Amino acid sequence: MLLADPGTPLGSMPAYGTQHLAALAVIVLAGIVLVPLARRYRGTGTETRVTRAVGWMLLIVSASWTLWGLAPAHWDVQQSLPLHYSDALRYITAIALICRPDWAIAICYFWGLTLNSQSILTPDLVYRHVRVLEFLEYWFAHGSALLVAVILVWGLGYRPTWRGYAVAFAAAAGWAGIAMSVNAVLGTNYGYLSRAPEGPSLLDVLGGWPVYVLWELVLVASVWALMTWPWVRLSRRGLDRPMGARGLLRRLPARVSARTVRADRLATEAPAPR
Repeated sequence: MLLADPGTPLGSMPAYGTQHLAALAVIVLAGIVLVPLARRYRGTGTETRVTRAVGWMLLIVSASWTLWGLAPAHWDVQQSLPLHYSDALRYITAIALICRPDWAIAICYFWGLTLNSQSILTPDLVYRHVRVLEFLEYWFAHGSALLVAVILVWGLGYRPTWRGYAVAFAAAAGWAGIAMSVNAVLGTNYGYLSRAPEGPSLLDVLGGWPVYVLWELVLVASVWALMTWPWVRLSRRGLDRPMGARGLLRRLPARVSARTVRADRLATEAPAPR
Protein backbone atom coordinates (compact mmCIF):
# COMPACT_ATOMS: atom_id res chain seq x y z
CA MET A 1 0.00 0.00 0.00
CA LEU A 2 1.22 3.51 -0.78
CA LEU A 3 -0.73 5.00 2.08
CA ALA A 4 -0.61 3.90 5.69
CA ASP A 5 -2.56 4.78 8.79
CA PRO A 6 -1.10 7.93 10.44
CA GLY A 7 -0.60 5.97 13.63
CA THR A 8 1.57 3.37 11.90
CA PRO A 9 4.87 4.95 10.78
CA LEU A 10 6.73 3.29 7.92
CA GLY A 11 10.09 3.81 9.59
CA SER A 12 12.52 6.70 9.83
CA MET A 13 15.69 7.96 8.21
CA PRO A 14 18.74 7.17 10.37
CA ALA A 15 20.93 10.17 11.14
CA TYR A 16 24.23 10.14 9.23
CA GLY A 17 23.29 7.10 7.23
CA THR A 18 23.73 6.93 3.46
CA GLN A 19 20.59 8.95 2.68
CA HIS A 20 21.42 11.67 5.20
CA LEU A 21 25.01 12.03 4.01
CA ALA A 22 23.86 12.13 0.38
CA ALA A 23 21.41 14.93 1.16
CA LEU A 24 24.12 16.90 2.98
CA ALA A 25 26.48 16.47 0.01
CA VAL A 26 23.84 17.79 -2.41
CA ILE A 27 23.22 20.86 -0.24
CA VAL A 28 26.94 21.63 0.04
CA LEU A 29 27.53 21.21 -3.70
CA ALA A 30 24.50 23.38 -4.51
CA GLY A 31 25.86 26.14 -2.28
CA ILE A 32 29.29 25.98 -3.91
CA VAL A 33 27.71 26.39 -7.35
CA LEU A 34 24.92 28.86 -6.60
CA VAL A 35 26.71 31.47 -4.48
CA PRO A 36 29.18 32.52 -7.24
CA LEU A 37 26.33 32.59 -9.75
CA ALA A 38 24.31 34.84 -7.45
CA ARG A 39 27.27 37.21 -7.13
CA ARG A 40 27.70 37.31 -10.88
CA TYR A 41 24.09 38.32 -11.53
CA ARG A 42 23.55 40.48 -8.43
CA GLY A 43 21.60 43.63 -9.24
CA THR A 44 20.59 42.49 -12.73
CA GLY A 45 17.26 41.64 -14.29
CA THR A 46 18.32 38.00 -14.37
CA GLU A 47 18.61 38.01 -10.59
CA THR A 48 15.08 39.35 -10.21
CA ARG A 49 13.55 36.91 -12.70
CA VAL A 50 15.28 33.83 -11.32
CA THR A 51 14.65 34.58 -7.65
CA ARG A 52 10.99 35.35 -8.28
CA ALA A 53 10.55 32.12 -10.24
CA VAL A 54 12.22 30.10 -7.49
CA GLY A 55 10.13 31.91 -4.88
CA TRP A 56 6.88 31.04 -6.64
CA MET A 57 8.01 27.43 -6.97
CA LEU A 58 8.76 27.28 -3.23
CA LEU A 59 5.40 28.85 -2.43
CA ILE A 60 3.48 26.38 -4.61
CA VAL A 61 5.36 23.37 -3.19
CA SER A 62 4.87 24.62 0.37
CA ALA A 63 1.15 25.22 -0.06
CA SER A 64 0.72 21.83 -1.75
CA TRP A 65 2.51 20.06 1.10
CA THR A 66 0.44 21.85 3.71
CA LEU A 67 -2.77 20.80 1.92
CA TRP A 68 -1.43 17.24 1.65
CA GLY A 69 -1.00 17.11 5.42
CA LEU A 70 -4.45 18.57 6.07
CA ALA A 71 -6.20 16.06 3.79
CA PRO A 72 -8.32 13.53 5.74
CA ALA A 73 -6.29 10.58 4.44
CA HIS A 74 -3.05 12.08 5.80
CA TRP A 75 -4.31 13.97 8.83
CA ASP A 76 -2.25 13.61 11.99
CA VAL A 77 -2.74 16.25 14.65
CA GLN A 78 0.88 15.76 15.74
CA GLN A 79 2.28 16.68 12.31
CA SER A 80 -0.31 18.18 9.96
CA LEU A 81 -0.66 21.70 11.37
CA PRO A 82 1.95 24.06 9.85
CA LEU A 83 3.32 25.19 13.22
CA HIS A 84 6.92 24.00 13.19
CA TYR A 85 9.48 26.74 12.62
CA SER A 86 10.35 25.10 9.31
CA ASP A 87 6.69 25.33 8.23
CA ALA A 88 6.69 29.09 8.76
CA LEU A 89 10.15 29.47 7.28
CA ARG A 90 9.28 27.84 3.97
CA TYR A 91 6.60 30.48 3.36
CA ILE A 92 8.79 33.34 4.60
CA THR A 93 11.58 32.12 2.29
CA ALA A 94 9.23 32.21 -0.69
CA ILE A 95 8.06 35.73 0.23
CA ALA A 96 11.68 36.89 0.59
CA LEU A 97 12.50 35.73 -2.93
CA ILE A 98 9.33 37.04 -4.56
CA CYS A 99 8.89 40.43 -2.88
CA ARG A 100 12.21 41.06 -1.03
CA PRO A 101 10.69 42.59 2.15
CA ASP A 102 13.44 43.40 4.62
CA TRP A 103 11.77 41.56 7.52
CA ALA A 104 11.50 38.33 5.51
CA ILE A 105 15.16 38.44 4.43
CA ALA A 106 16.26 39.05 8.02
CA ILE A 107 14.22 36.08 9.26
CA CYS A 108 15.56 33.89 6.44
CA TYR A 109 19.12 34.64 7.53
CA PHE A 110 18.71 34.01 11.25
CA TRP A 111 16.15 31.20 11.19
CA GLY A 112 17.54 29.52 8.08
CA LEU A 113 21.11 29.22 9.33
CA THR A 114 20.30 28.13 12.90
CA LEU A 115 16.79 26.84 13.68
CA ASN A 116 16.51 25.22 10.27
CA SER A 117 20.03 23.80 10.47
CA GLN A 118 19.05 21.65 13.45
CA SER A 119 16.69 19.75 11.15
CA ILE A 120 19.55 19.29 8.68
CA LEU A 121 22.23 18.19 11.12
CA THR A 122 19.96 16.15 13.43
CA PRO A 123 16.97 15.20 11.23
CA ASP A 124 13.76 13.85 12.73
CA LEU A 125 12.31 12.34 9.54
CA VAL A 126 9.61 9.73 10.19
CA TYR A 127 7.97 8.19 7.12
CA ARG A 128 4.20 8.00 7.46
CA HIS A 129 2.68 7.65 3.99
CA VAL A 130 5.00 7.70 0.95
CA ARG A 131 8.69 7.29 1.75
CA VAL A 132 10.15 8.82 -1.42
CA LEU A 133 7.81 11.81 -1.42
CA GLU A 134 8.36 12.56 2.25
CA PHE A 135 12.14 12.23 1.89
CA LEU A 136 12.23 14.61 -1.09
CA GLU A 137 9.90 17.15 0.52
CA TYR A 138 11.81 17.15 3.81
CA TRP A 139 15.15 17.82 2.18
CA PHE A 140 13.74 20.21 -0.41
CA ALA A 141 12.16 22.34 2.34
CA HIS A 142 15.10 22.37 4.74
CA GLY A 143 17.81 22.44 2.08
CA SER A 144 16.21 25.32 0.16
CA ALA A 145 15.74 27.34 3.36
CA LEU A 146 19.43 26.98 4.16
CA LEU A 147 20.59 27.68 0.61
CA VAL A 148 18.36 30.74 0.21
CA ALA A 149 19.73 32.21 3.44
CA VAL A 150 23.30 31.65 2.25
CA ILE A 151 22.61 33.02 -1.23
CA LEU A 152 20.79 36.12 0.00
CA VAL A 153 23.70 37.12 2.23
CA TRP A 154 26.88 35.78 0.61
CA GLY A 155 25.58 35.83 -2.95
CA LEU A 156 23.18 38.75 -3.31
CA GLY A 157 24.87 40.97 -0.74
CA TYR A 158 22.20 41.50 1.92
CA ARG A 159 23.58 42.30 5.37
CA PRO A 160 21.68 42.06 8.68
CA THR A 161 21.66 44.89 11.22
CA TRP A 162 20.86 45.00 14.92
CA ARG A 163 17.31 46.03 14.05
CA GLY A 164 16.99 43.02 11.77
CA TYR A 165 18.31 40.86 14.61
CA ALA A 166 15.63 42.24 16.94
CA VAL A 167 12.84 41.61 14.41
CA ALA A 168 13.94 38.03 13.77
CA PHE A 169 14.22 37.30 17.49
CA ALA A 170 10.82 38.84 18.23
CA ALA A 171 9.29 36.77 15.42
CA ALA A 172 10.87 33.58 16.79
CA ALA A 173 9.61 34.31 20.31
CA GLY A 174 6.14 35.13 18.99
CA TRP A 175 6.00 31.93 16.95
CA ALA A 176 7.11 29.96 20.03
CA GLY A 177 4.23 31.47 21.99
CA ILE A 178 1.72 30.40 19.31
CA ALA A 179 3.14 26.88 19.03
CA MET A 180 3.29 26.36 22.80
CA SER A 181 -0.31 27.52 23.17
CA VAL A 182 -1.47 25.00 20.56
CA ASN A 183 0.67 22.30 22.16
CA ALA A 184 -0.94 22.94 25.54
CA VAL A 185 -4.44 22.60 24.07
CA LEU A 186 -3.90 19.66 21.71
CA GLY A 187 -1.09 17.77 23.44
CA THR A 188 1.18 18.22 20.41
CA ASN A 189 4.86 19.10 20.19
CA TYR A 190 5.17 21.69 17.43
CA GLY A 191 8.52 23.46 17.41
CA TYR A 192 9.74 20.78 19.86
CA LEU A 193 8.73 23.26 22.54
CA SER A 194 6.94 20.75 24.76
CA ARG A 195 9.47 17.91 24.66
CA ALA A 196 12.68 17.06 22.82
CA PRO A 197 12.60 15.04 19.57
CA GLU A 198 12.77 11.27 19.88
CA GLY A 199 16.10 11.15 18.07
CA PRO A 200 19.35 12.76 19.23
CA SER A 201 19.45 16.56 19.10
CA LEU A 202 21.09 19.56 20.72
CA LEU A 203 18.16 19.77 23.13
CA ASP A 204 19.35 16.60 24.85
CA VAL A 205 22.19 18.50 26.54
CA LEU A 206 20.08 21.47 27.64
CA GLY A 207 18.09 19.76 30.36
CA GLY A 208 14.44 18.78 30.60
CA TRP A 209 11.37 20.83 29.77
CA PRO A 210 10.90 23.75 30.37
CA VAL A 211 14.55 24.39 31.23
CA TYR A 212 15.74 23.66 27.70
CA VAL A 213 13.29 26.24 26.30
CA LEU A 214 14.90 28.94 28.42
CA TRP A 215 18.36 27.80 27.37
CA GLU A 216 17.22 27.93 23.76
CA LEU A 217 16.26 31.58 24.16
CA VAL A 218 19.66 32.39 25.66
CA LEU A 219 21.58 30.46 23.00
CA VAL A 220 19.56 31.89 20.12
CA ALA A 221 19.99 35.45 21.36
CA SER A 222 23.75 34.93 21.82
CA VAL A 223 24.42 33.11 18.55
CA TRP A 224 22.33 35.55 16.53
CA ALA A 225 24.20 38.46 18.09
CA LEU A 226 27.46 36.85 16.96
CA MET A 227 25.93 36.42 13.49
CA THR A 228 25.09 40.14 13.37
CA TRP A 229 28.20 41.76 14.84
CA PRO A 230 30.65 40.99 11.96
CA TRP A 231 28.29 42.48 9.35
CA VAL A 232 27.78 45.62 11.42
CA ARG A 233 31.54 46.05 11.68
CA LEU A 234 32.00 45.49 7.95
CA SER A 235 29.36 48.14 7.24
CA ARG A 236 31.74 50.74 8.68
CA ARG A 237 33.97 50.20 5.63
CA GLY A 238 31.34 51.86 3.49
CA LEU A 239 30.81 48.98 1.07
CA ASP A 240 27.08 48.50 1.60
CA ARG A 241 24.06 50.77 1.61
CA PRO A 242 20.95 50.99 3.84
CA MET A 243 17.96 49.08 2.49
CA GLY A 244 14.55 50.45 3.39
CA ALA A 245 13.52 53.05 5.93
CA ARG A 246 13.38 50.67 8.91
CA GLY A 247 17.07 49.85 8.92
CA LEU A 248 16.65 46.07 9.11
CA LEU A 249 19.15 45.39 6.32
CA ARG A 250 21.99 46.83 4.32
CA ARG A 251 23.09 45.67 0.87
CA LEU A 252 26.15 45.64 -1.32
CA PRO A 253 25.71 47.32 -4.71
CA ALA A 254 25.96 45.24 -7.86
CA ARG A 255 29.61 46.18 -8.38
CA VAL A 256 31.97 47.30 -5.64
CA SER A 257 35.43 48.59 -6.57
CA ALA A 258 38.25 50.05 -4.52
CA ARG A 259 37.83 53.34 -6.41
CA THR A 260 34.17 53.50 -5.40
CA VAL A 261 35.01 52.88 -1.76
CA ARG A 262 37.70 55.60 -1.76
CA ALA A 263 35.36 58.08 -3.42
CA ASP A 264 32.62 57.38 -0.89
CA ARG A 265 35.02 57.83 2.00
CA LEU A 266 36.30 61.11 0.64
CA ALA A 267 32.76 62.37 0.17
CA THR A 268 31.87 61.33 3.73
CA GLU A 269 34.98 62.84 5.29
CA ALA A 270 34.91 66.06 3.28
CA PRO A 271 34.15 69.16 5.40
CA ALA A 272 30.73 70.69 4.97
CA PRO A 273 30.63 73.91 2.88
CA ARG A 274 30.44 77.14 4.86
